[in-house]
Amino acid sequence: MSANAVAEDDASVDQSPNPIVRFLQGAKLLGQTLYVEGLTLVEHAEQAGVEIPTNCTSGTCGACMVTLLFGDVPLPMELPPGLDDYLVEEGARLGCIGRPAGDVDIDIRPPL
Repeated sequence: MSANAVAEDDASVDQSPNPIVRFLQGAKLLGQTLYVEGLTLVEHAEQAGVEIPTNCTSGTCGACMVTLLFGDVPLPMELPPGLDDYLVEEGARLGCIGRPAGDVDIDIRPPL
């Protein structure tokens, strides 16, 4: 077997499937979609056929608050008015401004 063939075999083993954004309500899977860099949680939810209520679309009102169960949805440097430190510790993210960074599981219910 040539060195190129070995490298190709190794590359195929190391490739992971495309990241998935999953939306749940408790233990019930409501929908899922492929991760698309730059889309918000609300936009991913729309692609998955899941409705997340929104109002302001700027992170101010908190109407789109969801709970991050798994994965990473980075927070802005300064928390928007719709979030506080306690809510963040409980897994709260705002769907209108939150952009996942790969695979995530989101409960569409807020953490409270």
